[in-house]
Amino acid sequence: MVKDTKFYDTLGVAPDASEAQLKSAYRKGALKFHPDKNPSPEAAEKFKELSHAYEILADSEKRQLYDQYGEDGLEQGGMGGGMNAEDLFSQFFGGGGGGFGGMFGGGMGRETGPKKARTIHHVHKVSLEDMYKGKISKLALQKSVLCPKCDGRGGKEGAVKTCTGCNGQGMKMMMRQMGPMIQRFQTVCPDCNGEGEIVREKDRCKQCHGKKTTVERKVLHVHVDKGVQSGTKIDFRGEGDQMPGVEPGDVQFEIEQKPHPRFQRKGDDLFYQAEIDLLTALAGGAIYIEHLDDRWLTVEIKPGEVISPGEIKVIRGQGMPSYRHHDFGNLYIQFDVKFPEVLTSADGQPMTDEQKAALESVLPPRSPQNVPPPDAMTEDFSLDKVDSNREGARAQRAAMGDDEDDEMHGAGGERVQCASQ
Repeated sequence: MVKDTKFYDTLGVAPDASEAQLKSAYRKGALKFHPDKNPSPEAAEKFKELSHAYEILADSEKRQLYDQYGEDGLEQGGMGGGMNAEDLFSQFFGGGGGGFGGMFGGGMGRETGPKKARTIHHVHKVSLEDMYKGKISKLALQKSVLCPKCDGRGGKEGAVKTCTGCNGQGMKMMMRQMGPMIQRFQTVCPDCNGEGEIVREKDRCKQCHGKKTTVERKVLHVHVDKGVQSGTKIDFRGEGDQMPGVEPGDVQFEIEQKPHPRFQRKGDDLFYQAEIDLLTALAGGAIYIEHLDDRWLTVEIKPGEVISPGEIKVIRGQGMPSYRHHDFGNLYIQFDVKFPEVLTSADGQPMTDEQKAALESVLPPRSPQNVPPPDAMTEDFSLDKVDSNREGARAQRAAMGDDEDDEMHGAGGERVQCASQ
């Protein structure tokens, strides 16, 4: 998954393109839009966009930032120390100087160490149960490998020749006279179309068709350790794409927790929402919780230990296992007390005076109320339940009545005005 595909679209490749595909796409675009081949202003601008896109995507670290965060991530990730366009062409085609320096700024190439194919990133979604118990996941992926038929040469042994026009660099120096001045510039080698090698069509490898790599399906065993956190990255060194002349890339899996219907996780702690009735909240009882390892926890509420609505209790040591440790987090339980709509006897009859007195004997005394003075005029009222449908219709009728009043007033005003004329 990538956040932005602008640079990929500029090169005309898919977001999972290999380095070889990026390189080929850039060479074709550079040959088409190079200012010396296409003098239009639009071509020059397109050439700059192609060069900038390839500069980002050819660098594995920059590409990783771009895939995850887009262009904003490149700016925040410190683009200032990256490779400029002159360095790009020096590394990509070899040599230095020439017309590109005037277009993109000076600077000679720098040694960057052995090149390495890009890292392949995957998100591995894991259930909370598997994070609790641990699991080994078998995940299949497709990657580029050196063609086994031609050993990554692209053709028959001895048939692939280094281009003599550019000495295998893919670019060659040209000179152009502009009045009394002679300009030197680099351009894509027309003999090999920037490939640096020449092979006749009949000598190309029949399996990879001269691309030097083929696609292979690989199954990796991803160890999800107990207590692993969401966001943890698991690396497989050298299991990524292969390309001729560079080190194999890596594969990286990022653990992402799936939503859970019963538990929420925060660090090593678990949170559970328990609904209990009023009788259990006041007189005690038991609740049962199915844990992540298929155990059932019996939680006793002692008689007289009143549970308030929204109250949180804790069972220590029943949370998630700590990653690579031997202790556990806690299990926090938040209680939602379900109140009855009415209090009745077991046979459904209204509560008797004896039952009321029994409640008053065990519950705290009533809180003092604001009592009216003896000579105050009082009226007795009863409470009704709120019917949302009824109240909504009432509000709608009231709103429509206001609109009708406005219309009536407006009509009346018009009639008065007409009468005065």
